[in-house]
Amino acid sequence: MTSTAPSSAASLRAHLLTAIVAAAGGALAWMLHIPLPWMLGAMAATGALAWTDRAAVAAPVRPVALLFLGLGLGQTFTTPVLAALAAALPWLLVAAVLSIVIGALVARFFARMAGTDARTGYFSAVPGGVIVMAVLAQRAGVSVPAVTLAQTIRVMVVVVIFPPLITWLAPRGGAGAFFAERPPVELGGLAVLIAAGLAVALLIRLLKLANPWMLGPCALVILLSAFGALPSGVPLWMIDVAQIGMGAGLGQRMSRRFLLASRRLALASVGSTILLSALMAVVAIGLGLVSGLPPAAVVLGMAPGGMPEMTITAKALDLAVPLVLGFHLVRTVACNLLVGPVWRLAEKLGLDR
Repeated sequence: MTSTAPSSAASLRAHLLTAIVAAAGGALAWMLHIPLPWMLGAMAATGALAWTDRAAVAAPVRPVALLFLGLGLGQTFTTPVLAALAAALPWLLVAAVLSIVIGALVARFFARMAGTDARTGYFSAVPGGVIVMAVLAQRAGVSVPAVTLAQTIRVMVVVVIFPPLITWLAPRGGAGAFFAERPPVELGGLAVLIAAGLAVALLIRLLKLANPWMLGPCALVILLSAFGALPSGVPLWMIDVAQIGMGAGLGQRMSRRFLLASRRLALASVGSTILLSALMAVVAIGLGLVSGLPPAAVVLGMAPGGMPEMTITAKALDLAVPLVLGFHLVRTVACNLLVGPVWRLAEKLGLDR
C-alpha cells in the first residue's frame, strides 16, 4: 500500500499537469490566431513535456475525443449533403487510387533516405493511416515498429503543414453543396446523443471494426440527421475539447526516446512527408479544378494525414466536412483492399528493386 500510493499520486499529478499544459497551449495558439489552434497548441505544449518524459495522457482521452468528434462531424450530413457526396463518389475513388500511387512513388525516396528495403519503404510511405498500415505491414511480414514510427511522424508533420496551407487556400473554395447549418443544441437531447454514440462505439468495437470511437457515433448521427431525427446539435466547445485531446495524444508520442530511437528513419519520415504533401496538394488542386469540387476541401481530403486529424481540421475551418471525411473513408477502404495487391504486382513486375 505504501509503495503504490506515492506512485499513484505522482501519476495523477503528471496527468493533471499534462491536461493543464495542453489546454494552456491550445488557448495560447487560439489567442495568436494560429490555424487549428486547440489541437496544434496542445500538441506543441504536450510535446515539450514529452521531450523531458513528463507528459502523461490517460488512455480514455483519445476515445472520448474521437467520440465527440464523430458526433460533431455527423451532424453536417443532411439529405442534400449525402446526395452531393454520392455524386462526388467517382472523384473520391480516383483520389484514393492516386494517393496509393503517389505514396508508392515516394516510397523509393523514403527507402533511400532511411536505409530500409523497398518493402518497408512502401508500407511506411503510403498514406493509409497509422493503424491500417501497421496491420497491413504485419500481414506482409514488414517491420511493424518501423512502419508505425514512420506513419506516426507523417501524421504529426501533416498536422503542422496543412492547416496554414488550407487557411491560404480556403477563400478560393467554399463548402458549396457540402455545407449544412449546425442544428441547435438541446441539453437533454445532447445527453441522449452522447449515450447512444457511446453505445454504438462499444458495439462496433466488439465487432472489431476499425476506428469504432469515431466512425460509430458519426454513422449514428448521419443516420439521424438524414431522417431529420437528430435530438440535438453538438456544441463547438466539445469540438475544441476533442482538439485538445487529439493534440495531447499526438504530443505525448514526441518523447526523446521515440524520436531518437531511429534518427535516420525519423528524418526520412519528415523528408518524405514534405515531398508527399507537396505532390498530393498539387494533384488535389488539379483534381478540384477538373471535378468542380472545392479545391481547399479536396486538398484536405487528399492530405496524407490521419482521418481524425484531417476531419477535425475541416471542422475547425468550417470546410466541407462531409466531403473531407468522404475522401478519407474511401482512401482507408481502398488501402485495405489495394495496398497488398499493388505491392505483389510491383514485385512480379520487378518494380520493387
